Amino acid sequence: MQHVALEGRCFVLSACQFVRRGDFPEALRVRLPQLGEGPEAVLMRGGSLIVGPLGQVLAGPHFGSETILCADLDLDEIARGKFDFDAVGHYARPDVFQLQVNEAPTAAVVRRG
Repeated sequence: MQHVALEGRCFVLSACQFVRRGDFPEALRVRLPQLGEGPEAVLMRGGSLIVGPLGQVLAGPHFGSETILCADLDLDEIARGKFDFDAVGHYARPDVFQLQVNEAPTAAVVRRG
């Protein structure tokens, strides 16, 4: 998640599941014995976190139980992060690349050969 935040120079809020075997309905627990032993068996351990645009972990990661993570987000950090890496701004080469949108109706599937 730190890589994603750094790459996009954005805040990343990663919500990971924390699940115990007992969270599944009884009908499913009976049919899937590989879901661990006993209702307190942890199947997914979580790991939620909040990361800032420069890769700093602002909250979490939290493992082992349900939780709510909070962090104060300074949205100006997004603009500051763009000063040293702006993949669509000053690196753009309109003399070489351009986006063209064909608005004419076309078939969804085209067969060739």
